[in-house]
Amino acid sequence: MKIVGLMSGTSYDGVDVAVAEFTAEGDTLWLRPLGHRGLDHDDELRAAIAAVLPPTTTTIEAVCRLDNRLGEVFAEAAAVGVALAGGDVDGVVSPGQTVFHWVEDRRTRGTLQLGSVARVAARVGVPVLSDLRSADVAAGGQGAPLVPAFDALLLAGGGAAPRAALNLGGIANLTVVAAGAPVLGYDVGPANALLDAAARRLLDAACDRDGARAAAGRVHDALLAELLAEPYYAAPPPKSTGKELFHARYLDERLAAVGGPVPADDVFATLTELTARVVADACDRHRVVEVVAAGGGVRNPTLWRRLAALGAGRWRLRTTDELGIPAEAKEAYAFALLGWLSWHGLPGALPSVTGATRAAVLGSWTPAGPPYRAGPGAPGAGPRIMPPRRLRVRD
Repeated sequence: MKIVGLMSGTSYDGVDVAVAEFTAEGDTLWLRPLGHRGLDHDDELRAAIAAVLPPTTTTIEAVCRLDNRLGEVFAEAAAVGVALAGGDVDGVVSPGQTVFHWVEDRRTRGTLQLGSVARVAARVGVPVLSDLRSADVAAGGQGAPLVPAFDALLLAGGGAAPRAALNLGGIANLTVVAAGAPVLGYDVGPANALLDAAARRLLDAACDRDGARAAAGRVHDALLAELLAEPYYAAPPPKSTGKELFHARYLDERLAAVGGPVPADDVFATLTELTARVVADACDRHRVVEVVAAGGGVRNPTLWRRLAALGAGRWRLRTTDELGIPAEAKEAYAFALLGWLSWHGLPGALPSVTGATRAAVLGSWTPAGPPYRAGPGAPGAGPRIMPPRRLRVRD
């Protein structure tokens, strides 16, 4: 079965596309990567997404316009995925762009992703899975992170000692897998979220490319202490977070709290240290022996060197590339897996990770074309029927 997985994360800088072919043999699921591609958002779209994200205010009109604009973007990304697969896939997973994650008193009340899925299905002509988080939220879970289901399978059978999968996107999230113990996974804190906010504020750029400005700066101790005082880090899992907490205004407030200007390069050095520190603290807390990392942050040499230094002598740091999964496309491959699980009626969220009362089958399938086109085993597939021409009511 071939599935296209799409991913647009909290950095909202583009869409990652990955195509996987899945084959089940007993209790082993084989994944054959068929290709991946990264599609960058243009400046106008990035600005439109930023305009609806907390703490800014917005309108229903702006949300509607963005929903349909993103639907067109995801439709194009899905078409790229179909082409990577040679023109033939069974389904697409389009989780959308998260614009709000509603958390009160450490409980997730709701979550909102945009990206008109009907436009995606109309473009590619195959069923499309979307709205992957809501089923877990309805079961009392955080609705995030969802990638631990992929991590748990990928790291299974690696020995008794705890191992971790780390994703360094806008948010850093960690999955801990240990023999005989429930899988643990949660959002650790910001990875690129605050760094990117600083780049937009201080450099008028999307990011600190290659961590160059961070490498040129020095850690500002007072600012680091102010950042590390964030209560989120001390809260126990299950927990999840995003741009509703770690946004540009959050950074502005921390900078104002230290009094006096902080040189731009020192801001980047301090934010990089923050990410490395909170990730390393989490890895040490769980006594992992290995960390397998993915996400855009692994291509930041300054952050990577600092993580390696903090883990030296305690845990080995490597990327998912060594396991056959390109680090920059891991989450897109993970969502393709969630599509395979959903197609077969299997849960994709782990209650030990999200805190849900039960394991939920994730997402909603949007069919492509009339139901009678659905193949055997497809969601909603059934016997072929003629389209009705009239409706009558029986007594």
